[in-house]
Amino acid sequence: MPDRRAFLRTAAAAALAPSLARCAPRTDEELWERGAFRKADLSAVAVLAADRYDLPLADTVMRGLVLCGVQAAGRRVVLKPNLVEFDPRGAINTNPAVIAATIEAFRRMDAREVIVAEGPGHRRDNEYLLTASGLHDAMKDTGARFVDLNGDAVRRMTKLSRYSSLDELWLPATVLDADLFVSMPKLKVHHWAGVTLSMKNLFGIMPGSVYGWPKNVLHWAGIQPSILDINATLSVPRFNILDGIVGMEGDGPISGTAKRSGVLVFGADPVAVDATAARLMHIDPARVAYVREAGRFLGNHEAERIEQRGEDPDRLRQDYALVPAFAHLRPGAEAA
Repeated sequence: MPDRRAFLRTAAAAALAPSLARCAPRTDEELWERGAFRKADLSAVAVLAADRYDLPLADTVMRGLVLCGVQAAGRRVVLKPNLVEFDPRGAINTNPAVIAATIEAFRRMDAREVIVAEGPGHRRDNEYLLTASGLHDAMKDTGARFVDLNGDAVRRMTKLSRYSSLDELWLPATVLDADLFVSMPKLKVHHWAGVTLSMKNLFGIMPGSVYGWPKNVLHWAGIQPSILDINATLSVPRFNILDGIVGMEGDGPISGTAKRSGVLVFGADPVAVDATAARLMHIDPARVAYVREAGRFLGNHEAERIEQRGEDPDRLRQDYALVPAFAHLRPGAEAA
């Protein structure tokens, strides 16, 4: 069983999440012995070039799904974009064009139903946020429905890991009833967690009716420990599609600067997707504490355990600006 206390010491020393110093991260040995956490030896991740949002993105999304062997026929698919706050520059949220293209792609694959679901962490007025962000117009012709996870029916889930101080997790029924849950984050850095990608995107499934705005309970419990607990506990079939056509560098996830990267990233393993996305931003995923720890039991973060499909990620890599506290995330940088 991995040494959770080693993770605690490393994360605290790196000052990535002060709250880590107050928790005792561990996973029940019994769960490990029963095989509750069993990752593949190799994870497939597809990186595809996509320069603009006005391209026929449904074709690109279809290619990514096929490259990763996704089967959707007859399945109820729930898409969870990153919808945080209205930004006229279009750098905060998953772009509506990518969401609409993904709806179309899954319908081409004969999905039984495609639902878009999100629990925005800042705005309680979803009608405003959907309209201002352009998602309402993008979805209008698709016929897909939107579910506000902040007010969805919830079920109590026993945590399968013990990183945060939370005793249990309350998860929305719409997510738990999905035949395939798809995390659709934005390619962004984060001023408290280092990066915010497919695993961090799951903060948006946590209902505001339980966890507050902007999901304050999770922040009090520790951002990185909460990321690990949520991802360990959500056991429905999952996939990830990351919008990196335009990402965010600097003071992310809200106040940063738009950065055009021209990529979409696909994969079933959220750890491998996040590790690949971090490398696209010239960030060493092994230096991001929660990505490294998730790589011990949830998925693969090591380059040699990720089968890259589609484009060569090195060809599309760009240097994303980081806040000074995270300069050590660069490959070869002096450790914090």
